[in-house]
Amino acid sequence: MSESRPPCPPFTQQTALQKVQAAEDAWNTRDPQRVALAYTHDSTWRNRDLFARGRQEIIAFLTRKWERELDYALRKSLWAFHEDRIAVRFQYEWHDAGGQWWRSYGNELWEFDARGLMRRREASINDTAITEADRRIFGPRPADEHGIDFPLR
Repeated sequence: MSESRPPCPPFTQQTALQKVQAAEDAWNTRDPQRVALAYTHDSTWRNRDLFARGRQEIIAFLTRKWERELDYALRKSLWAFHEDRIAVRFQYEWHDAGGQWWRSYGNELWEFDARGLMRRREASINDTAITEADRRIFGPRPADEHGIDFPLR
């Protein structure tokens, strides 16, 4: 039996929204092993200025990321989709070991294989220092907020 990660392309508005929410939910677990299962064995990533290829490099990257980005909490929004591709906007908040809070803004381009596994991910991300009082993202998104766009500021 081959691996699959429905919904699979070609995407509709509904299935693209489902795919985005599933990715948000998985990343909010901060479990590198679980997150990596959504990617092909030879998936290619660009994350900021770093490049990764394959699940083992993805797991290593995510492990380092969540060791540095403490109390990470993410929101993703569907931007566009076409056939086997999805574009998303996202924001996440985290703090460093010194207690400084950050909000990271970014865009991702995703490409999927026929089984719904992501074979390519390109992420551009910028970080903005915030105070703890400026935080807006507290843990995973409640189910009643799925599909609701998250405000830019």
